[in-house]
Amino acid sequence: MTRPLVPIPLARGTHGAVVAPHHLASEAGLAILRAGGSAVDAAIAANAVLAVVMGNACGIGGDAFWLVWDAAEARQVALNGSGRSSARVDAAALRRAGLERLPMRGGATITVPGAVRSWGDAHDRFGRLPRATLLASAIELARDGFAAWDGFISAVESAARVLAPALGSDAAWFPIYRPHGRPWRPGERVRLPALAATLERIADLGWDEFYGGETAEHQARALARAGCAIDLADLAAHTSTWTEPIGVDYRGVRVTSHPPNSSGFVALEILSVLERLEPPRANAFESGAGADLRWTHLGIEASKLAMADRDAYLTDPDVQAAPLERLLSATYATELAARIDPARAARPPAARVPRGGGTIWLGVVDRDGNAVSLIESNYMGFGSGVVDPATGIAYQNRGSFFSLDPDHPNVLAASKRTLHTLMPGMLFRGGRPWIVVGSMGGDAQPQIHAQAVSALVDGSVDVADAVGMPRWFVEPAEHFAPPDAVRVEPRFAPGLIEGLGALGHDVSVTDPFAEVLGHCHAIEIVDGGPGDGGTLAAATDPRSAGLPATY
Repeated sequence: MTRPLVPIPLARGTHGAVVAPHHLASEAGLAILRAGGSAVDAAIAANAVLAVVMGNACGIGGDAFWLVWDAAEARQVALNGSGRSSARVDAAALRRAGLERLPMRGGATITVPGAVRSWGDAHDRFGRLPRATLLASAIELARDGFAAWDGFISAVESAARVLAPALGSDAAWFPIYRPHGRPWRPGERVRLPALAATLERIADLGWDEFYGGETAEHQARALARAGCAIDLADLAAHTSTWTEPIGVDYRGVRVTSHPPNSSGFVALEILSVLERLEPPRANAFESGAGADLRWTHLGIEASKLAMADRDAYLTDPDVQAAPLERLLSATYATELAARIDPARAARPPAARVPRGGGTIWLGVVDRDGNAVSLIESNYMGFGSGVVDPATGIAYQNRGSFFSLDPDHPNVLAASKRTLHTLMPGMLFRGGRPWIVVGSMGGDAQPQIHAQAVSALVDGSVDVADAVGMPRWFVEPAEHFAPPDAVRVEPRFAPGLIEGLGALGHDVSVTDPFAEVLGHCHAIEIVDGGPGDGGTLAAATDPRSAGLPATY
């Protein structure tokens, strides 16, 4: 196959692989693998580094979802590391106060950060190396500094324009992330000493320090100042949840993801619909040109249908379970496929949740064949914008997904998990892991995932081509609008963009390799992988600052 004009690195190894959206994270994870650490150990190390160098997208104030393949048990498990609202919130009281929707920034949008607890739970079950070893690289980068890079600089400037009017120009975020009152210069050293000290306390005292020790006490005070209802009792009560992955078959490949409150079922529903349709032509993905017009149109239309089901059903499964058996059934997929007009774009219903994203995904495979697919996030750039200067913790704004409509399945309630756009992924062949894959991208995540799976399965491309293909996604043009605005890269074959317009799609063209189209990375487990005498192939998205790391 002819490679795309911009070559995508494909790294091959025999013992381990790490992919992440920043090369320092991949490097930290690979060092853990070389030191004898497990895939979970390496994932924690890489995630901790990303919490430092990509604080705009993730951090210890955010949430996480895991898929873990346990090679010894030949079993895949899922870990829900998302946080809950305060036990003291009252949606009815907010409505009586005249609030129709939750804000997008500030203390009211914060839910209990679940990522650190998930690190601890995964480490307790699958870890090999001590905490201090796993967090050492992140501590060093936070304390001694990392070089400001283009994506970080751009994210800081974008956030500054939003956070100043939302929280005030004197908010604690500014002296921490924009201390010079000007944009960072490329290569300028960024230091986060308070965050370094917090990570050191966790390394020394344990994962519980975040939820019950000095760090928790600092957090409770900072959250109260920010107008957030989360208190020490909410932090202490937080738990992760081990659960079972969900999956569908796509042309002989088992595609798995995390169950609700993750958006995993959205990607699976898209793929279920597409499987009922005639596949793309055999050479559709040649020369890195992406799918053809027909397949792109069908993917967009399937995504609209799946997103409507997300809005209708996705919430905390402990409060209201989504009807997954029906949504992922062949019968329902056939019904949805029949609703797609191959010659015209449909007008979908208005979205019932806000749009946007800010997330990292990373993948790891170790020398024993254990695999991790981990996605972690603060949601919108720098999340809520609330930062505790004493701990350096920047808090997510996932609570902004809650509705105040009492008839909405995701209505705000006490100690409730909100719906999440986050979704990790793995692909299986013959009952064994084949590819570890995932992406950031908010509403685009399940759509990017479906495109990557189609390229891998329908196009038989390698992981480098799969993550480097031109992409599209459909979203609302603004919060709560119908999701019918199609963003598309200009790298598709000639005529595709014009063809989408002729079909009635509202198309806007992004820059080539635009970050808005997500960061998708993947690891292929070749010939059974390291545990069975095989190898690994890894690729990171050229839209990110990542590089694949293998040995």
